[in-house]
Amino acid sequence: MNTYFIPNIKLRSIVFLLLLFCTALSGCDSKPVSDDRISFDMTSSLPFIPEASGETVLGQDPLLLDTSNMNKGYMAAISTSPDHQTSVQMTNPDGTTYSYYIAPLETAFIPFTGGNGSYLIVCYEQISGTMYSALSSEVLDISLENEYYPFLYPNQYVNFTPDAKACVFASGLLTEDASDIDLLDAIYTYVTENIEYDYEKAQSVEAGYLPDIDETFDSGKGICFDYAALIASMLRYRGIPCKLNIGYAADIKHAWIDVFIKSKGWVQNAISFEGDEWSRMDPTFDSANAGEESIYEYIGDGSNYTVLFTR
Repeated sequence: MNTYFIPNIKLRSIVFLLLLFCTALSGCDSKPVSDDRISFDMTSSLPFIPEASGETVLGQDPLLLDTSNMNKGYMAAISTSPDHQTSVQMTNPDGTTYSYYIAPLETAFIPFTGGNGSYLIVCYEQISGTMYSALSSEVLDISLENEYYPFLYPNQYVNFTPDAKACVFASGLLTEDASDIDLLDAIYTYVTENIEYDYEKAQSVEAGYLPDIDETFDSGKGICFDYAALIASMLRYRGIPCKLNIGYAADIKHAWIDVFIKSKGWVQNAISFEGDEWSRMDPTFDSANAGEESIYEYIGDGSNYTVLFTR
């Protein structure tokens, strides 16, 4: 393990607790980030709410795949089992594999964050404990209507609805014609100023944990995963593409965001905007260490961030 000099006591505590959180995050993605400019007006399509229309359904009971909206960047995994967990393993075009777990009788929306290409989908049913039996496999050829769709719709990790308290609040922050930078500044500032790092939760979080944005919004507390999911949900709801990244900040398992700005492209890995008044895109560290220059010794110039996978 690499050693970093971190003089701030609170920061040292966060680093330790983020390490405890590592078992709750899994998967990988090494797809390079595009710097293309936005090519359509997202505000005309708000809100971006996924559907399982049933027009195209693959697989078999107890796990069905509704692929009716593949070109919009997602599919629905529908459990028909009353008592067994099911699972989807999805191998992206770049060869990386994501795992999704679906509770009995639940529907999970799964994004195609690897962009265009062929995805191998394998469905499983839980037999006992960690033992699963294969149900079906499919190869899906994805051709997105727009490359930003996977980062605008909700999914199992960035899970929001129009009536979520956090989304209702975000909708009232600024007017519909506000610029994306103004919206980002307002949402990011609210989250980092009103959500505290939850040290107790970081010590007890279990593998398979998924954020609840309204629980974070109401309690005013969360871990890195909660910060990233909350701010990604609020931004997506207002039509700003946002990636929830899970990987490493230096050698600590961590979750953070990348945001697409029309005039700048993807802003990633906590790299500063030259000429803008805010300077980093990691809400966990920004909230816990606002004004602490020592944080830069830890995150560096952004090169210390390693993305394992993107939701």
